[in-house]
Amino acid sequence: MIVRSLRMLWHFIKRLLHLLASPVRRNRGRGGIMVHPYRGYGSQQEAFVMGRVFRQTMLGRAIPRHGLLRDIADVARRIFRCGLADTWVGVYIGENQHQTVTDRDGYFDVRVPLEHPLPIDVSWHRADIWVRAEGQTPIRTQVEVFVPPPEADLLIISDIDDTVMFTGVAEKLKMLYRLFVKKPHRRTAFPGVASLYQALHRGESGKAERPILYVSRGPWAIYELLEAFFQLNRIPVGPILFLREWGISWRHPLPRRAEDHKRDLIDRMLALFDGLPCVLIGDSGQHDPEVYTGIVKAYPHRIAAIYIRQVGSDPQREESIRKLQRELAHTSCDLILAADSIKIAEHAFENGYISVRGLQAVKRDVAEIHIA
Repeated sequence: MIVRSLRMLWHFIKRLLHLLASPVRRNRGRGGIMVHPYRGYGSQQEAFVMGRVFRQTMLGRAIPRHGLLRDIADVARRIFRCGLADTWVGVYIGENQHQTVTDRDGYFDVRVPLEHPLPIDVSWHRADIWVRAEGQTPIRTQVEVFVPPPEADLLIISDIDDTVMFTGVAEKLKMLYRLFVKKPHRRTAFPGVASLYQALHRGESGKAERPILYVSRGPWAIYELLEAFFQLNRIPVGPILFLREWGISWRHPLPRRAEDHKRDLIDRMLALFDGLPCVLIGDSGQHDPEVYTGIVKAYPHRIAAIYIRQVGSDPQREESIRKLQRELAHTSCDLILAADSIKIAEHAFENGYISVRGLQAVKRDVAEIHIA
């Protein structure tokens, strides 16, 4: 038993190192200034692009290209990479442009006013990013920006952890194992999630392109892993922009509170997509029901529905959510506590948020999982 436990621990350590090293590994040992942009988002009036500019050390020739030693070296390079402060960044989307400089940790968050309208026959647009660091050749990279069409009729904001995928927040060790060790396709999505989110994205007509924005309690370091997970599980890939900055640095050793982070971003999105009704999706394990109820009270008539995925079987927690349901009973927003994706899909269909085809797809996918 002890030997097996040690082997599992060793496997955990190796997989963790390999995962943490992966974003660094792809530059093939090259050092110098790097730019990592994150997928952007926007409305018809403005767009936002975020990313980081940093300096990374070069990998020595004595280090092998593969194996544990390479992973250790790449993790060390990642830990000691240095964000470049006050570095010029220019973002160009169509004929629109805006410049900024990075903050003290090398991050940039550019708001680009869309004075020149973007084509409305497509939703994903290319943003060109130029970075000019002192004494260096300018660096150019690109990233996608999602701008919903003018006829978009609904905004969806969804949690990720224990809402889209199993993470076991209540069981911290299991969460860490699933988050940092399992491959993306092994981090199981909840049954019916892919078809549910596809149905919400496409709407009642089946042709809508509604914005879906995802939020996670995890750090920016897992951004690429989440993207791979979404693609492998056929979940509509929206801007996974709202990961919490954990601040793992000597200056900021602790992360922001997750509920404060979530409330701030929802306020920001409701302002950006002013006028669009919104559906909020979360889980019962943390503070989503309380945060979302506060949003409904602050924005009367903006929140169309709240869907809370039930995780765990704590009677006290269920009763606290029932109490929130009673608080919202006099509003136009339904708070639905659902044990599976079917109940969410049925309510969404009854209220015209998804098509009958979308409802059938959710039921079919859940049934296939149960048969398997």
